[in-house]
Parts: sequence; C-alpha cells; structure tokens
Amino acid sequence: MALLFIDGVGVGPAAAHNPLTRGEFLLSQFDDRAGTPLPGGRLHLVDATFGVQGRPQSATNQTAIFTTRPAPALLGRHVLGFPNPPLRALLEAHSIVRTLAQAQRRATFANAYPAEYLDALGLARRPSVGTQLELPERFRRKVKASASTLAMAAGGVALRTFDDARADAGLTHDIDGSLAARRRFELPQRTPEDAAAVFWRLAEDFTLFEHYLADEAGHLQDEAQAVAALGTFDRFARAVIAQRPADAQVLICSDHGNVEDLSTRSHTRNPVPVLSFGPAQLAPLHTVADVGRAVLDLLLPTLSPDSGRGPG
Repeated sequence: MALLFIDGVGVGPAAAHNPLTRGEFLLSQFDDRAGTPLPGGRLHLVDATFGVQGRPQSATNQTAIFTTRPAPALLGRHVLGFPNPPLRALLEAHSIVRTLAQAQRRATFANAYPAEYLDALGLARRPSVGTQLELPERFRRKVKASASTLAMAAGGVALRTFDDARADAGLTHDIDGSLAARRRFELPQRTPEDAAAVFWRLAEDFTLFEHYLADEAGHLQDEAQAVAALGTFDRFARAVIAQRPADAQVLICSDHGNVEDLSTRSHTRNPVPVLSFGPAQLAPLHTVADVGRAVLDLLLPTLSPDSGRGPG
C-alpha cells in the first residue's frame, strides 16, 4: 500500500483566500462538503486538534500519524517542527514501520536526502558515493530529524540518498526535481507522471512519500507558490492512483490545516482530508492518528478487530 503525505492541507471554506479553489485538485475539498469528485475514491474528514488548545503542529501530529498514538493529548500540548525527546520515544516504541517490520512486512521511504544530512542525523542510509552537500560543523549540530524519518529508522529502514534519486530509485521532495535544480543539486528532473512510475518501481508492502511545499507556501501566504505545489502534487497523486496495482490501496493525508487559509501565516484548526483509493473500505477515521491505524489494519488485519472490512 502507498501513503502520500502532504504537510499543511486542511478542509476549510471555498473562500477567496483558499488556493484549493484555483484548480480541481483531489485535495480541493471544502467544509460545505463540496469539492472535486473522487472517482473510485473516498473522502474522510478527520480531527487534527485532539481536543488540545492551540493550533495543531507538525511534530505532534506527524508522530500521531506514524504511531497511532494521540501524541498532542499525551503531551498535553502541540509541538511544532521536529519531534522532541518524548515524541522521539513514542516513535521509537510505537512506529507503525517498526510494527510492520516485526511482522515481516517490508516498508520503504521514497524520499531521497543528501547523504551528509542523514549522517549528521545519525540515521541509517543506503550506500552513497561522493559529496552531495557540505554541512559545516555548526550546522551539523543543529539538524533535527523529522517524524517520518524517525518512524522509518525505528523500523530499521535505510533511507534513500541523492544517489538513489539519480538512479531512478528515489524521489526528491518536490517531486519533479525543479527545486533541487534551483539549489544546484545535480539531480534528474522528471514529470510528476514519471515520478509516479519511479514510486511504484521501488514500492514495498508499505511505501511512504512526503511533500511539504504546500505548508511552506501557507506560511509565506504565497498563492502562486501554493497553487504550483498543489498542482505538482496533484499530478503525482493522480498518476500514483492510475498506475497502482489492482490490489493496492493508496491513502493521501495531511497532518494539520494551513494552506487552505492564506489570510494567516499560522496553522488552522480545520479538519484535514484523508483520501482513500483502492479495493478496501477503511474503518471509521476520527483523528489523524487513525491514518496509522488504517495502515496497520490493511497490512496486518489480524492485529485489529476493526480491520478486514473487505472490498468497497
């Protein structure tokens, strides 16, 4: 199965400040239940707040997704950015990737990173030759790992490097390689459709891809950047769905709202969309933590009494 994660996309009104109204994206879903039809797909609206005051943040909500645990409620607050020690402990103990590995199910992360960055984080990686990124010592001490990379590390997954991206065995986070090229990395540029083909070639039982440019555009309140990021992701997601094996499930999810309201630089408390494409009918989803539970239900149905819903 595939999980396409996009940071910072909520479900809000179809207002002038919502760039999701600028195209018929799969994620163009609105709070009046109007939006882009999803042929063969289902929309689930899930809570991103966990009943905790304040605005949902990436560290806690991504930890919730990748552990099935209500991280904001457990900590009693939202934690922004990168996981702190309590969240890192949650990811180490309860990563869905670790659970899959213990059940002999294989997982992989499609995103590719500079080898030097992964080394600075102390994360296991696939082999790489040569220098891709110069990291001065003062920056090496400051880099922090995301919830997604920590979830993979907890399951013993070696992360992909830019060498993999050059060998059509990994993807840049911008999908088409255009941002990487502007930053002068020697990486291939490809269409979103070609990126989807790469995605399925490297796929395992569970395959994750992470995209965060929409969240960056939301913080910048940059409509042009938001529409561009959403458009590229949409082409990629549609191609992943179109190219999926008949028995594969594709989930698309976010962690919190942001880009759907460019009137503010901040995250929102809006619900977030979970889109599901494939033969399985998911059990009810209530919070973003249920995305991780859905992954385990689909791949390890004997673990959950709510799984095994069958085709639908």
